[in-house]
Amino acid sequence: MATRIRLITLRDADVLAELQIRNRNFLAPWVPVREEGYFTIQGQRADIEAALARHGRGEAMPLVVLNDDGQVAGRLTLSGIVRGPFQSCSVGYWMGKNQTGKGLATDAMRAALAIAFSELGLHRVQAETLLGNTASQSVLARTGFEQYGLAPGYLKIAGVWQDHLMFQRLSDLD
Repeated sequence: MATRIRLITLRDADVLAELQIRNRNFLAPWVPVREEGYFTIQGQRADIEAALARHGRGEAMPLVVLNDDGQVAGRLTLSGIVRGPFQSCSVGYWMGKNQTGKGLATDAMRAALAIAFSELGLHRVQAETLLGNTASQSVLARTGFEQYGLAPGYLKIAGVWQDHLMFQRLSDLD
């Protein structure tokens, strides 16, 4: 199996802009409403720069997901890294429509969990999904996440405050 994830770089801006444009309608029900500039190379470059700045401060691990050919197929980010007694983060990801259903997201999530628990030494990874996002819920189930709650009006997705199911995966390295 090919490596599924790597740290994002500024060189990814072109392909991520193209993926965002091509998958805009596919991703729209699952993501926040974005300004038009987000869908440009410059917008992706700014997003990557901000993500890498958070990474430099130890607050995030921004990754790209790679397909079998080693091409960028989506993104996965460990964000909101908290140290101290919490030792936790959140995970979010998206894949291009033509890359779904191939096991890429599951493989990428497994690799990201290994980073979270081994390299970063975290105890807990949290994930949230919209109630109807059964594909993401399946990825989480396959990678050992357990549902533990419901958060009403949790995130503003597609322009509407929406309820989310809450999931967590605890490290088995503790």
